Amino acid sequence: MKDNLIHQAIDENSLYDLAELFKVFGDSTRIRILYTLTHSELCVQEIADELNMTQSAISHQLRILKQMSLVRFRREGKTIYYSLADDHVATIMNQGLEHVCE
Repeated sequence: MKDNLIHQAIDENSLYDLAELFKVFGDSTRIRILYTLTHSELCVQEIADELNMTQSAISHQLRILKQMSLVRFRREGKTIYYSLADDHVATIMNQGLEHVCE
């Protein structure tokens, strides 16, 4: 079943925004972070531990993911927890994985 959005006329700005979104998915560290967040909400240190990376590296990538509205955060005391922004992000990840695993 094809989405009707594909068949509608899309303005140039929307296509540019789509290209920018896909650029974000072009980084393996960001993909690893998103994949990790598909399982549960985590703080920066938990993500860093899971991916065997520094907090600084994770924070940098989370900033980009936040700017593109792919992750959201909530503060609990001094700790900030990150999760996927919405079901669309999980859908993009799942469909991408299905495609590469075919």
